[in-house]
Amino acid sequence: MTIDRSTLRWNAWGTAGHQDQFAKADALWAFLADALKAPLPVTPAKTLAESTLASSALAFGDLAPFQDAGCDIGLTPEDRAFHARGDSYRDLLDLRAGKLDPAPDAIVYPKTAEACQRAVELADKAGLAVVPFGGGTSVVGGVTPLKGRHRGVIAIDTTRLAALLSIDRTSLRATAEAGIYGPELERRLNAEGVTLGHYPQSFEFSTLGGWVAARGAGQQSNRYGKAEDWLVAATLATPKGAWRTEDFPASSAGPRLTDLVAGSEGTLGIISEATFAIHERAAARDYRAYLFRSFEAGREAIREIIQAEIPAASLRLSDEDETHFFGALSRLTNPPKTMHKVEDAYLKLRGFGGAKCALIAGTEGDAALVAYARARIAEIARKHGGMGVGASPANRWFKGRFHGPYLRDPLLDRGVGVDTLETAASWADIPGLYAAVRGALLEATARVSPGGGQGICLAHISHSYHDGASLYFTYLWPRATGGLEAEVAQWEAIKSAASDAIAANGGTISHHHGAGTDHARWMAAEKGARSMAVLRALKAELDPNGTMNPGKLGL
Repeated sequence: MTIDRSTLRWNAWGTAGHQDQFAKADALWAFLADALKAPLPVTPAKTLAESTLASSALAFGDLAPFQDAGCDIGLTPEDRAFHARGDSYRDLLDLRAGKLDPAPDAIVYPKTAEACQRAVELADKAGLAVVPFGGGTSVVGGVTPLKGRHRGVIAIDTTRLAALLSIDRTSLRATAEAGIYGPELERRLNAEGVTLGHYPQSFEFSTLGGWVAARGAGQQSNRYGKAEDWLVAATLATPKGAWRTEDFPASSAGPRLTDLVAGSEGTLGIISEATFAIHERAAARDYRAYLFRSFEAGREAIREIIQAEIPAASLRLSDEDETHFFGALSRLTNPPKTMHKVEDAYLKLRGFGGAKCALIAGTEGDAALVAYARARIAEIARKHGGMGVGASPANRWFKGRFHGPYLRDPLLDRGVGVDTLETAASWADIPGLYAAVRGALLEATARVSPGGGQGICLAHISHSYHDGASLYFTYLWPRATGGLEAEVAQWEAIKSAASDAIAANGGTISHHHGAGTDHARWMAAEKGARSMAVLRALKAELDPNGTMNPGKLGL
């Protein structure tokens, strides 16, 4: 079973029937206008009927071979518009302005892995660029249909490849087709008592193949790992034929080639199947919230927890501004409660009446493991001045952990730009990286905001490791006036300032979003000339005509 695309919004997040819960939250919009020092004008998106969509460059004769190979074909304006962009801020500017050029000339839906391989070969022979498309949730321009030097471009949509093929309970691994959506994959695994445990914020609308292609991370990655950790093997449809990577649990027979698939973003081929590690479903789960008086104190608590090898599933620490913002958002969009006054008085009494940072600490596993981890996390939190505030705040976060993207479109409708970026660095570099990127974002948003407006920068530690952590930034600013070109220039100025700060302060240009087009120009500096030459040589071997996803990863 796959998602009926007609139920999804082509130019916004989520389902077509989704109701904007913030529409009547007047207090929220007043709060944001004051924080941004700018009015919030009404800036609605154009409808599909108001958008510009060029005619397909392909004729029936171009597409008939794909049908003969076992693929369905999509040519409707709705289908082409849905596949015209992903979910990056730059993508949304185009979609909301009704600018759908470039759009794929056709959508090809393989119904089997063999049909997927044949479709790639046909496109390569016909001189058509191929954009692999799963859920289409890339936030870095990973599915933009660039045709490069080719005469046309097609999107090969994998979502008809949605079978769970096998579960090996002895080895705790499973194999599935790459187009299966997250909820359906987990439903089928859970029915057998197991889980992959990969829950990115895009979980509801993203696919297994997309997670691998972007080298993604789920919110419980401390326990279940990133894509490169749980990926065992993959099958790719390439212009030179099917490529299956080795699936040994360990081997010293040369480099592990599966590592080349995770993060390849469709530039080498289309992931049609993946074998991945699974876990027995957790018998117990415990999520707790803690408050710290500073981001530094919370950061050091996380470092000690990780380096002490305490089995946490998730450790998410918001900085002072993010803690305040989401606390205010919750109160402004919900009826006022007398309990809020009691809570505020108690926090003030305990010395947490001013700025504070919230940590969500989660543990999953058998009951004894969870009890041990919970006690040790609480002990270390107290050592660093943290105060436990119970399970309720953490459980509210857990229940709504996929809801964040739904706020983006109402913000855009009201003249507010909003984007995210993430990076990772060693623990030693994290303080300087955090300060530099935050400073760059605040300076750039203030510089490019109209009418003396200013930006808001929120940050949290999202994933943590023995030697370092990931920083995730969300930033808001008053949108430029003057049309699409002005808005693109505004965003590029902000994005460039932040990305340059990342590169100059020991961070990677992406921890789990991928490179796509948005990060492509920082790839060479991060990898180095020789490493980029190796990647180009690999691409030339598998894709000598440059058919696969042109313009991504800087290739």
